[in-house]
Amino acid sequence: MSTPQKPIGIYYEHPDWFKPLFAELDRRAIPYERIDAAHHLYDPSESESPYALVVNRMSSSAYLRGNGQGIFHTAGYLTHLERIGVRVINGTVATSIETNKARQLALLASLGLRFPKSLVVNHVSQIPKAAAQLRFPLVVKVNIGGAGAGIVRFDTPDGLQAALEADQIDLGIDQTALVQEYIQPRAGHIVRVETLNGQFLYAMKVFTTGESFNLCPAEICAIPEAPSADFCLTEAPKKGIQVEAYTPPAEIIDQVEQIARAAHMDVGGVEYLIDDQTGAVLFYDINALSNFVADAVNVVGFDPYARFVDYLGTQLATLPTNAPKAPILETASV
Repeated sequence: MSTPQKPIGIYYEHPDWFKPLFAELDRRAIPYERIDAAHHLYDPSESESPYALVVNRMSSSAYLRGNGQGIFHTAGYLTHLERIGVRVINGTVATSIETNKARQLALLASLGLRFPKSLVVNHVSQIPKAAAQLRFPLVVKVNIGGAGAGIVRFDTPDGLQAALEADQIDLGIDQTALVQEYIQPRAGHIVRVETLNGQFLYAMKVFTTGESFNLCPAEICAIPEAPSADFCLTEAPKKGIQVEAYTPPAEIIDQVEQIARAAHMDVGGVEYLIDDQTGAVLFYDINALSNFVADAVNVVGFDPYARFVDYLGTQLATLPTNAPKAPILETASV
């Protein structure tokens, strides 16, 4: 008698974002189990997982929905899975970069790629010192954000000082933030490039006024007057913000693929803009939680969830019977 196939574990937190993924798995009758990353336990002494592989879809914006504990819990859980030999899609390395904007800049610097001038602080008292070394306008970005959360723009030193004196700046759940020069994007748009298996999947222009930083393309289409943590990412194109398919120059595609491979992202997005003043290409975000653009067939011409499930199938097919145990990676901590 053959051993029943273990299911894929889909480790996720948001209740709506991954419905298209579940639908595609159901359509193909691929066995899978939904794992609630916000309410989860595991046994660190176990030597075998009930899952053939685990797809990590934990969101850095989970704290906006009261599930911030899942972000820190995930680092330990994925380390455990890799230790016992489980194939993890977007594992510890990708997660450590997704949940740490400072690490993202370090990775970009290691590849010789440019990004907006930035300083990293771990206390609000350091913001004026950082701002004195930068030009205004600038933004303060929490280290663990997601969907544009925790980004505040200041146009003048007086405005920044007033916010500091009023105790209005929160550095987020790890009390670390970037103080970064704000760059006006040329032609009023940024570019989001999605990758799969370290290769270009599609790209799009996302048009922005610079007044909002909620540029997750799956939810972008209109930022509500009072944005909420439950704003549905999957209904973006119905809401109004302009997005359009785009193919970046070959050199930029190559650079994005370098980033994806260096970040060990099985699937993920990279964002860049063209500095309106200098014409420089500046990368500024690496997102291992890839929420594909809503209405993708009409926007980019195909269903990326189908491509993603194809990829999961290839990973299942290549799993060894007795997978070797993976070493614990020092970069796995949040």
